[in-house]
Amino acid sequence: MIQLGDYIVIQRQKYTKLQKFGSLDATATLGKEHIELKSLLDQPYDSTFKMCVKETKSGKRGAQRQHSLELCSENELRSIRDVLGISSSGADNRDIRDNGEAQALKSEDIEQLREACNESSKIIEKLVENSKTFHTRTEYSQDKYLLKKEKKYFEFVQIRQPTIRLMVDIFHRQDAEKIMGIRVDTLSQIISYSGVSGFGSYLLYESGTNGLLPAAMLNSMGANTEATLVHMHPGNVPQKQALLALKLPLEQQQRCISVNLYSVLREYYQGDKAEPVTETAEQPVEQEEPVEPLSEEGSDPIEPSSKKVKLDESTNSHKKSAQLRWQLENKRASELMQQKFDSLVMAAKEHPSNILQALLPLVKPSRPIVIFSTCKELLQETYMELKTSGKVTNLHVTSNWLRTYQILPNRTHPEVNMTGNSGYLLTGYTLK
Repeated sequence: MIQLGDYIVIQRQKYTKLQKFGSLDATATLGKEHIELKSLLDQPYDSTFKMCVKETKSGKRGAQRQHSLELCSENELRSIRDVLGISSSGADNRDIRDNGEAQALKSEDIEQLREACNESSKIIEKLVENSKTFHTRTEYSQDKYLLKKEKKYFEFVQIRQPTIRLMVDIFHRQDAEKIMGIRVDTLSQIISYSGVSGFGSYLLYESGTNGLLPAAMLNSMGANTEATLVHMHPGNVPQKQALLALKLPLEQQQRCISVNLYSVLREYYQGDKAEPVTETAEQPVEQEEPVEPLSEEGSDPIEPSSKKVKLDESTNSHKKSAQLRWQLENKRASELMQQKFDSLVMAAKEHPSNILQALLPLVKPSRPIVIFSTCKELLQETYMELKTSGKVTNLHVTSNWLRTYQILPNRTHPEVNMTGNSGYLLTGYTLK
């Protein structure tokens, strides 16, 4: 069931969007359509809802429509050709001219029709009736025309539960750089090469994948298992959007230990002698207070300093509790580091060589390592260093190539648009 605070995936035909259902007043934007989400509460996932126009406002990008959602059955989602009852078609398109005169309705008439009708089938029916060339088109051309219009006026959305594959597709389409350009095929290769399972402990270093890699590895470990994951990152706070969107059980989330790379290495090598992380990163920035006017005696400020003492005490208590949390995480991680790990996965924006030299001794012999990078030359340099050192064997640098296909009757072919590259992988197995 959908609850407040959940992440949901809103799907409208082939378009998908990740959205947090944080409150009953939350709204989602799909192009020019604004959707109220309060009707989703306590509804099952994979339900289909109909967008009902509630209000229309004029804006810079045209009419902005506010929609409410009504639960509907899948019987309403019929093929537009079946709904319109189209049976006739032309032999070919040789006499069709794209001169803008085929449609009798003007744009103003279509907007009025859209405001009056809430069903896409009625709007498309009017467009077909007023088209001079529709019935002379071939059947394939008619289907293409209907799909184009249905995509524009489609009024149904499906609410899906976030999965790894859905989130990879959404993140890659919106901004591939936020996940370092990792596609679903590359992610599957990383998980496969690393050998993640429900047993053992695994080490991950990533410098910005929106929480996608730790979420995928934790999902592969499964719930109620013995596996643990140490997630190292270069910043003060790890990226966890994908991890939170999965809505994993609490015990499974607690088996993911997120620590700062430099802080946990200091804890591992120095132990209790380790100095705390630079206080400048933990302390809030003190703002300069305005100079208080002096009294006639010229020595004491008018405002007493008791308020400042209370503020300092409260900030210190918050600071101690925050420090205690990351210190406990560092100790948990350092204990696992002493026992060593069953696999090492790295996805680094920077050169992986120095970080790899620091983390490689923490991996048991005959265990896999997987390094992802968007730059082939960085992995080639790392390859030569590992080859020379003799610490890793069976080294390979690979690149994935993926092309999706359109599957339709008599029209199955590769899609026209595709991504050319999704980074490179360096894989191997450790030696003593």
